[in-house]
Parts: sequence; structure tokens; C-alpha cells
Amino acid sequence: MTQIVALADTHTAVWYLLKDPRLSELARATILDAAANRSKVAISSITLVEMVYLVDKVRLPLSAYDELKYALNSPTHVFTEAVLNAEIAQAMWQIPRDEVPDMPDRIVAATALHLGVPVMSRDRRIRSASLSTIW
Repeated sequence: MTQIVALADTHTAVWYLLKDPRLSELARATILDAAANRSKVAISSITLVEMVYLVDKVRLPLSAYDELKYALNSPTHVFTEAVLNAEIAQAMWQIPRDEVPDMPDRIVAATALHLGVPVMSRDRRIRSASLSTIW
């Protein structure tokens, strides 16, 4: 089984795929190191849902969603989908709502917690929560 080294939130995944300079150097290096070592960076299923929402609001081009779907369908790409399941829903109880009030962000945080990996996020609430983070 391939090792998952981190979980990327929506901004991190999109900015990596679109080569956006807003992606932190540490997050970019973590993803590149994972790829070089044939490890994986997980993407929560909720990220796909968020991307549909952002495309509908014309905040992201449809091509961004298509690129992520392509990456997740490619067995050699560094990104892999962490499918939202009952265990991740249960892990949400460990993410205090007052620390991470946004539901998609809580799902991302709970997914990282469930997988036992740090979450890559620029979100200040996620980064200030009692989670291991990379940014």
C-alpha cells in the first residue's frame, strides 16, 4: 500500500494543479517530495464538492475541476482521493466546531486526523486548531 504523507485542502490542491504562486513553498515541496518518493497526498471527497460549488460561482474555471478529476483517476499522480466515510464523520467529533466552524473545513481536518497525517492548508482556523498542519 502506498503511503499517504499529508492531506491537501481545496486551495492547496487547486493552487498546486494550476501552478499558482500563492501555494506556500513548504506545501509545494511536500507535494513534490511525496511524488518523488512515490508517496501520495490525499484529497478529501469534499474538495470535489467544493470545486463544483466554486465553478458554479465562477470563482474557478471548469478546467480546474477537470484537472483534479484527471489527477485522482491517474494511478501515477501524487494525489489520491480520501473517500468520505463513517469513520471520517466520526472523527469530526474530535475537531471542535469553535476551532473549525466551516463544515467542509471540519471534514478536511477530520480526514487528516483519521488518516494520521498533517493537513496542508492556508486557512488560519485550520492552522490554529489542535492539528498537525503544513503551510
